[in-house]
Amino acid sequence: MVTDSDQPAGTPTAVLRSVRLPARLDPVISGLIVVLLLVDALITLALEVLFLPLYVGAVALPVAALLAAPINVGLVYGMESVTSRLGFAFAPIVVWVFGFLVAASRGPGGDVLLGSDGRTLLLLACGVLAPAAYLYYRSNVGLFRT
Repeated sequence: MVTDSDQPAGTPTAVLRSVRLPARLDPVISGLIVVLLLVDALITLALEVLFLPLYVGAVALPVAALLAAPINVGLVYGMESVTSRLGFAFAPIVVWVFGFLVAASRGPGGDVLLGSDGRTLLLLACGVLAPAAYLYYRSNVGLFRT
């Protein structure tokens, strides 16, 4: 098990642990941060879905799919400021995937926001695999071990 006392101050584990908010932080503020991050996951998904069919001339340019990776990693990084539990840190991505599935299903009028093409698959892969790889790395560094 890795603890702060086992590592010098300049090691990556000690540096990465410093992003946590103080333990005595008001629970109302922590809850507000969690709610804002979960709502932000849905807002960013909506913007990514709207900008996914972007074309420059006759060429499809899925910039929104490529931006999903750093944005979702940032959401997970923000969630780490209020929790040290690995499963709870992944909560914004669970909300993002739920919104993705809603956007990929048919609406009441038969409308589908996400088509069945490579851009949609790229959006899903970038939106889920990047934060999953980030959390995998963080869990192997030892930041989530108790």
